[in-house]
Formats: sequence, structure tokens, C-alpha cells
Amino acid sequence: MKPVLFENSRLIDPASGLDRPGRLLVQGGVIAGTDLPQAEGAPEGAEVIDGGGQLVLCPGLVDMRVTIGEPGFEYRETVLSAAKAAVAGGITTIAVLPNTSPTIDNPALARLLRARGEETGLIDILPYGALTRGCAGTEMAEIGLLAEAGAIAFTDGPHAIADSRTMRQMLTYAKGFGALIVQHPEDPSLARGGCATDGELATRLGLPGIPAAAEAILIARDLRLARMTGGRLHFGHVSTAEGLDLIRRAKADGLRVTCDTAPPYFDLNETVIGDFRTYAKLSPPLRAEADRRAVCAGLADGTIDAIASDHMPCDADDKRQPFAVAAAGGTGLCTLLAVTLAQVHAGNLDMGAAIALLTHRPASVLGSSAGTLAVGAPADLCLFNPDTGWIVRAGDLPGKAQNTPFDGRALEGRVVGTWKKGRRVFGAQAA
Repeated sequence: MKPVLFENSRLIDPASGLDRPGRLLVQGGVIAGTDLPQAEGAPEGAEVIDGGGQLVLCPGLVDMRVTIGEPGFEYRETVLSAAKAAVAGGITTIAVLPNTSPTIDNPALARLLRARGEETGLIDILPYGALTRGCAGTEMAEIGLLAEAGAIAFTDGPHAIADSRTMRQMLTYAKGFGALIVQHPEDPSLARGGCATDGELATRLGLPGIPAAAEAILIARDLRLARMTGGRLHFGHVSTAEGLDLIRRAKADGLRVTCDTAPPYFDLNETVIGDFRTYAKLSPPLRAEADRRAVCAGLADGTIDAIASDHMPCDADDKRQPFAVAAAGGTGLCTLLAVTLAQVHAGNLDMGAAIALLTHRPASVLGSSAGTLAVGAPADLCLFNPDTGWIVRAGDLPGKAQNTPFDGRALEGRVVGTWKKGRRVFGAQAA
């Protein structure tokens, strides 16, 4: 593998506080230097990539909430198709939810997913272990054995643990392993049968509603249980002002709690479903504008620890249904960076904070060593132009699934190249 020298690029590594124009050298698949003097020439035989003073070089993105179809739903997405979509978006590490068929509730399947990621040569897969057998919410899965097999954390994916006693037991047991529990924050009894946020719009469209308070109710319960047990707790795709206020106060009180959100919840609001657009049917559903603004504020003040794509591929037939019965979920791998950069262009986040939410901070939540430009670290890299404009077009996206809620959205910021362990895996010169 020949050396690669990046020149005239803005180097951003939130893990070390690096944010300056500079040069970065890759040798033997690892980062060999980030502080190279301009007078020092390129190593013999090196490929030189000139950023022209416009490009940003950062760690490969770490996406902590991804659904793929393999095993069981390969017609929606395979490991390989998801990997290709990921690297097109600058993502080199994905944490995969366990709600496959069969579910990732045994060690062999966790090891298999890790191996399948390595086989692609494109990404690392960090598998979540199922919190309960079959993600059914009742009998605890083998958390200890799953952790030994490489499960990064434990969750039932898009299904909340409804029973308070069960959740308390999970938090207590997981604490003994130092394990992280990830909860889908939505009270199942309030959400049952709903498909849009309860309110004037849902009523006018004749759609069964889910009260926004369903999120805060479950967050409040689980924060109380976390206080009782001392367990580590993470809330996925938080989408409401009330839920974020509860998490903000819990953090101030010293609870071991973190959370993420996804681009639809800070870039879109519920009006997008106004013509029954099933591509915009998500779980949790899109919220009112006041909640969207609250999510933006949570990103800016640090309440939100990470931005995840919440990639959930659907087949065309899953979405080609009346809104109330269509499958919930949207793709998000290749739009994750660009939609996040919209917050930078709008002045809500600076570039370093945005990159941190996509690299170092999700890696820290998961206890992963990914998401850094440290010397000696694997050269997992994302090179992008923050000002290149493009339009999201369903049907033209990488990967099998095309069910993007951002169809037709004009964005600024495009990945120029992605490297995995020093090998270019996306871009004009990808192998």
C-alpha cells in the first residue's frame, strides 16, 4: 500500500482539538503524521491529494444507529449495499441495530456481523446486542456473552422496553458488565396505532396521532430508573423539546445518560407529510416546528451527544401504501454529513462541533476507538467540500433503499473521498 499525503486541506479532529490547515500523511494504513512542515517533501512513491485550500479532512464518520436488512431482509439492504452507501457519505464505522431476522440475541450472530463488515473492506460494523430475546421486550438476552462476542451496547432497536420492572432489571444487570442500554424513547401504549404527531395537522389529514408527550413520559420513567440503579442509559433519536429538557436536567444532576438525534428531527418538521408523503413517515414521527427548533438548540448547547443517520431501509412496496399502513423509516447514510452541515451553514454549529457530533462523540458514547486522526490510528478518513451543492434524488442514491425523507432537498457539502485503513474506498480513484 503506497503512502498518501494530503495537502492544503483543513484538518479537523475533535478528539484532539485539531482544527487548522495542514498536511496529513498515511503510511501502512495508519496515520503517520498530522504536523508535517511544508518544506518536507512527499515520501517516495506517495500519492499526493491536494485539497486546494477548500477541502476538509476529518476522521471517517461514526454512525451509531443503522438498520440493515441482513440477515433476513436482504431485499431491503445487505451489508455490502449498506457499506457502499455508507462510504459514499464518508462513514467508515456503523453501529447496527439487532432487529434482524433472526435477531442479534446470540453471540454467533454478533461475531458474524463484525466479520461481514470486515469482508466488505469498506466499513467496520459494531453490532448492538438485543436487550431481550427476539427483541420481544420480556426475557433478557445473554448480555454477558453478547458483550464477549463484541456487542457494542444493548437495545431492542425501534421497540421500547415497556415494562418498568423489566427495564429496571436490565439496567441493574447491565451495570455489572459496564454495558450501555439504548432505549427507543416512546411509550408504546400511547404510540400504538399512531403514525403522525398528534395535533392539528394529523387531525386535518385524518391520521391517527401519537402525542409528543409519549417521548417525554418514557424518558422521565427511564431517568428515574437510571437514578435508582446507577446504570448507563442512552436515548436514541430524541425529537421533542420536553424530552430534551428532561435529559438536560438529568445531565446537570450527574446521571450517566446520553442521547442522539437524527437529521430529520433538526432539518424537517411535520408539515413535510402534508401530502401523505410516505417517505417522510418515520419513527418517531416528524414533530412540530417548536420541537425542531428545540433539537437545534440541543445540538448547539451540547445536550445531544451525537447525530446518527437512523438509516432504516424500506422496499418500495413497504412505502407504496396508504400513509397509515406504510412502513416507517427513512434512509440516511449518504445524507448524514450534508444535512448536518446545513446547521453549520445556518450558523447554529461551527464546523468542529458538527464533526464532533459525527465522529468522536458517538465513538465515545459507544466506547469505540474510532473517530480520530491520532498518529498511529487506522487511516479511516473523510475528505469533503463543505460548499459543493447538490440535490437529493430518490432513485439515484447509493445502496438498495431509496426511501429518503430528503427527496428534492438542496444541500451543500459533498464527500470527495473516503479511506478505510489507508485504502480509498469511495471517490474517483477508489479501488
